[in-house]
Amino acid sequence: MNFDRNLLNAARREWLALALTILLGFLGGLAIILQARQLSAILSVVFIGGQNRSAVAPLFVPLLIILFVRALFAWLADASAGLLAIRVKERLRSQLVGHLFRLGPAYVRGENSAELANTALQGIENLDVYFSQYLPQAALAGLLPLAVLVVVIPRDWLSGLILLLTAPLIPIFMILIGKASEATTRRQWSALSRLSAYFLDTLQGLRELKLLGQSERRAVKVEEAAEQYRLTTMNVLRVTFLSALVLEMVGTLSTAVIAVQIGLRLLRGGLGFEQAFFILLLAPEFYLPLRLLGQRFHAGANGISAARRIYAILQTPVLFEPAVSVKTLADITTPPQTISFQQVSYAYPGQAGLAVEDVTFHLRRGELTALVGASGAGKSTLAHLLLRFALPTAGQILVDGEGLGNIPSAIWRKQIAWVPQQPVIFQGTIAENIALGKPLASLVEIQAAARLASLDQRIAALPSGYNTVLGEFGARLSGGELQRLVLARAFLMDAPLLVLDEPSGHLDPASEELLEEAVHRLCAGRTVLIIAHRLPTVYRADQILVLAHGRIVESGKHPALVAAKGVYARLVDVYGGNRA
Repeated sequence: MNFDRNLLNAARREWLALALTILLGFLGGLAIILQARQLSAILSVVFIGGQNRSAVAPLFVPLLIILFVRALFAWLADASAGLLAIRVKERLRSQLVGHLFRLGPAYVRGENSAELANTALQGIENLDVYFSQYLPQAALAGLLPLAVLVVVIPRDWLSGLILLLTAPLIPIFMILIGKASEATTRRQWSALSRLSAYFLDTLQGLRELKLLGQSERRAVKVEEAAEQYRLTTMNVLRVTFLSALVLEMVGTLSTAVIAVQIGLRLLRGGLGFEQAFFILLLAPEFYLPLRLLGQRFHAGANGISAARRIYAILQTPVLFEPAVSVKTLADITTPPQTISFQQVSYAYPGQAGLAVEDVTFHLRRGELTALVGASGAGKSTLAHLLLRFALPTAGQILVDGEGLGNIPSAIWRKQIAWVPQQPVIFQGTIAENIALGKPLASLVEIQAAARLASLDQRIAALPSGYNTVLGEFGARLSGGELQRLVLARAFLMDAPLLVLDEPSGHLDPASEELLEEAVHRLCAGRTVLIIAHRLPTVYRADQILVLAHGRIVESGKHPALVAAKGVYARLVDVYGGNRA
């Protein structure tokens, strides 16, 4: 399977830790063979030779050394396996998070954030057992039984033949039960992902649920998802316990066959006591690595199920990133004079219809362009295309004649300040949140940006000022203050191009006025593409683009569009006063 090969490749990158883990486990297995050999020699001397304590005592010294060495190898193997798992998990998590960032909002919009978070956190954590236990044990399950056979066959070919013939029984039963458990563990992972999504959505929308009187109804749905997860988990445990029972039974019966034939031959005098006891001690150790492989396969089954989702994300192609010569780099970093959308169409992955279709317009330096239309008309899609979160399905976007697809996204986005409608606040201080787009900014620069956003006085009133720690949703600040914090980020970046999804939250008049003044200052002297929700903003626009069903149906300035009595005029009549 592809994900099996991917997991093996991930482990090979830490080949030294993997090889060390297998080597230490193998040396521990050899210590078990030496332990059985020494113990059989001691018992032979006592029971057959009739030696007293003083004669036997020197034989215990090597046995104690072997026991100590075996314990040391076991401890070192566990430590090495843990280090292997930690390194592989860190690498995978970094790759997964980085890949999600490169995929951008065009991919994430079709996914559930809780499910992605569960995959990046719990999903990769579930791989711990696979890398630290199952993978090394898969190698040891082949090496240790082979080492036992090498020791047993020269001493007693019949016992060696029985071991060789019964050994495949355990892997056969493990594969049969593993196929039955595969679907069950996959359902368990799906149930956990659904539960994560339900729970996060419930927490994020708890206030709205309370206001609408739907909290109890939602709680019932969360409880149903939790019950489904409980049932699937119990099914997984049922299969796991059945597997353990079968593997133990097969191993016990195989060991019993060895014991019976050794006992009969010992009674007839066909086998010496020391040799018989040595082989009898090794028989359970011969099957133990195979039984452990079955147990650890089931312990790591959740990680294997999660690996399907992890590598499905990692194998999702990202946008092409072109190489840029030093010569063209200066041109790219120069503020663009004209940005042209030429017959641009775009369809989101997995969706049949086009989000925008055959869109043509121009953004000129220093002008404000307003996008107006009903929800779902394609306004946000055009903004995402300009931000290079996605490339057009058809048509092209030109920046001073250069295709936007030929400009690396990291370089292009340094030319853009993006202000989303919903403020995105991260765990950290106010200063860190403002400096999100410019992490190396000084405190003086941050304070100047906050002042331009009309947020400096509010921050000064806080006990810790700019060092005040905000939660994930900025609980210490009001909605209007959070909007101005996001504007402060844009002021700090001071980019020549501004993409603004104008805030339309339900703010009090004073907050609304402060926000409008800050937006007006931010737009001054910049090339602006704004998803407009308010008529005052639309009035000021140099050009208004009216979208419907992914197409531009009207364009022009406010007076001309109102006089035309078309779609725009109807939108103004419907929303009236402050909205468009």
